[in-house]
Amino acid sequence: MSHRLLSPLVLTLLSLALAACATTAPAPATWEPPAAWTATVPAPGGVAVAADWWRGFQDAGINDAVQATLQANTDLAVARANLQRARALSGVARAALLPAVQVSASAQRNDPASAATHSHGLFDGGFDAAWEPDFFGGNQHAATAAAADSRASALTLAATQVSLAAEAVADVVQLRGTETRLALARDNLAAQEETLQITRWRQQAGLVTSLEVEQARSAVEQTRAQLPSLTASAAQTRHALAVLMGLAPLALPATLLAQAPLPTPPAGWSAAIPAQLLRQRPDVAASEAQLQAAAQRVAQADAARRPQLALRASLAWSALTLSGLGSATAVSALVGSVAQPLFDGGQRNAQLAAQQASFDAAAAAYQGKVLVALQDVEDAFAALAGAHQRLAALRQAEEASSNAALLSTQRFTAGVADFQTVLDTQRSRLSVQDSRAVAEADWVTAHVRLVKALGGGWVSASTASE
Repeated sequence: MSHRLLSPLVLTLLSLALAACATTAPAPATWEPPAAWTATVPAPGGVAVAADWWRGFQDAGINDAVQATLQANTDLAVARANLQRARALSGVARAALLPAVQVSASAQRNDPASAATHSHGLFDGGFDAAWEPDFFGGNQHAATAAAADSRASALTLAATQVSLAAEAVADVVQLRGTETRLALARDNLAAQEETLQITRWRQQAGLVTSLEVEQARSAVEQTRAQLPSLTASAAQTRHALAVLMGLAPLALPATLLAQAPLPTPPAGWSAAIPAQLLRQRPDVAASEAQLQAAAQRVAQADAARRPQLALRASLAWSALTLSGLGSATAVSALVGSVAQPLFDGGQRNAQLAAQQASFDAAAAAYQGKVLVALQDVEDAFAALAGAHQRLAALRQAEEASSNAALLSTQRFTAGVADFQTVLDTQRSRLSVQDSRAVAEADWVTAHVRLVKALGGGWVSASTASE
């Protein structure tokens, strides 16, 4: 690498020539949704998803779960720390665009070996300023890339908040659904135990045999066997929800420990058109910001292959006494230098190729993120439609099975129906009721998944650019 001192005038003329050769970042291609995307705007009267969409359930347990999750979840703490780090690094990159100024001072005392010579001191003070003119934009590209990284970190934090809020609501729904199934199983167990008792009385009266008694006892124990697994599932969901909220597994708040019905989603939640979808997904916007940062780093690596210019100015004073510094004559210097890489073994070219590959990877990741977002919405719409149809059918089936169980019990008591019919209708009722409870929870969860797929009501662009 060769160096030569240049006068400020020569440097100024050279800078004007070099400024015309500034590097530019590659333009990231945007990715639009395909025309065949089937999600459409709903009928008029739909309500747009709000940022605090979970409050639409009007459920104290859900509100507490989401609020605690957004305050104390450990993943959010990591995302917040990453955002602070990205903002600090952005400040470091911006500082490289400005001159660096420092002040220096020194004092020295000389004690001669001979007593005939008096000791004396030497005091120095000065200012130094250094600046590397960013003619090829390398520092500016680095600062822009750091700002994009900071924006991506803010968007990642928003995406984490959206995901965790949806997960908290889904966990509450799952817990309530399991508790509903557990209550249904206990109710059916009580009914079957009553049937068993009636069967034993009828056996004593000689109206039925021990076969019917054993059949009734088998049905009771089969239903009883479902209780431990449902109880364990409810406990595990409580543990997961507590950890999600930043609590110990057994420290769930009372509002979530108390029995409560399955929440009902607000009516009229609307979907968004494709263009709005991309703006409402913070994870998609974060991927786009990462792509923009990668583009800037390509230009930064390209600028590193160009000549490097530097300006340095200094002012210094020297005096034999400290008070003499004020009247001492200042010595000034202005130095300019330029350096051009001649041979580095291909290091800078390899760095440029590496950054270009990173840009290509970021572009592919961005396109993939958009496709995944579209898939999430399509899947959520399909799940919601399927859950709605299944729930409607199971509600009809539940009504029919309950009527059948009641009629078979009455007919058996009157002696006009066999006991196997009673057992079959009771088993059918329990199975249908359990399936209906699962379908109802799935229907509510499908609403939550749709809200999450649409960005969870996140619309604040200013938050992401802070």
